[in-house]
Amino acid sequence: MPPEASTSRTPSSPLTERQEARRRRILHASARLAGRGGFDAVQMREVAESSQVALGTLYRYFPSKVHLLVATMQDQLERMHGTLRRKPPAGDTAAERVAETLMRAFRALQREPHLADAMVRALTFADRSVSPEVDQVSRQTTAIILDAMGLDDPSPEQLSAVRVIEHTWHSALITWLSGRASIAQVKIDIETVCRLIDLTTPKE
Repeated sequence: MPPEASTSRTPSSPLTERQEARRRRILHASARLAGRGGFDAVQMREVAESSQVALGTLYRYFPSKVHLLVATMQDQLERMHGTLRRKPPAGDTAAERVAETLMRAFRALQREPHLADAMVRALTFADRSVSPEVDQVSRQTTAIILDAMGLDDPSPEQLSAVRVIEHTWHSALITWLSGRASIAQVKIDIETVCRLIDLTTPKE
């Protein structure tokens, strides 16, 4: 079995430069197709053709469309994180900075509603076999929130608050994509849940 056969199953293993370039082409093709037509537009054969890899190679990297789209979400969040680091949030408090950060990320997804819908649907459909990819999405979201808070060593209570904020953010995405929540309501919900940060901040 070629070295890249285990790429999707062991995300921590280093990739060669060639493997990384191949993986990036696959993720780019996935995002482009999803952006055009959502979840149903992402067909593995078309992704393989668009990224110039053999279909068998694609399946060795990503065993299913759900694996691929969850990995695409992690990649999109990583790109957002880079943008946020270049232009950090300007709020005075940690809660304000996190709320601003998550709304900026939300608006980035809002500009690509078909892509957002495809990635969130994949995350919803993900079963236990997709755990490594789902864990990467969670870790990336956590890193974005902790960066906005300015924390390197969060307490267990602060990590618990971060998890609740993550859940609310993902839920807000789902309700907005289904047309059950406006952007204004999403903003209120995000700002409300971010107040947990103040409640879990250690007292001086």
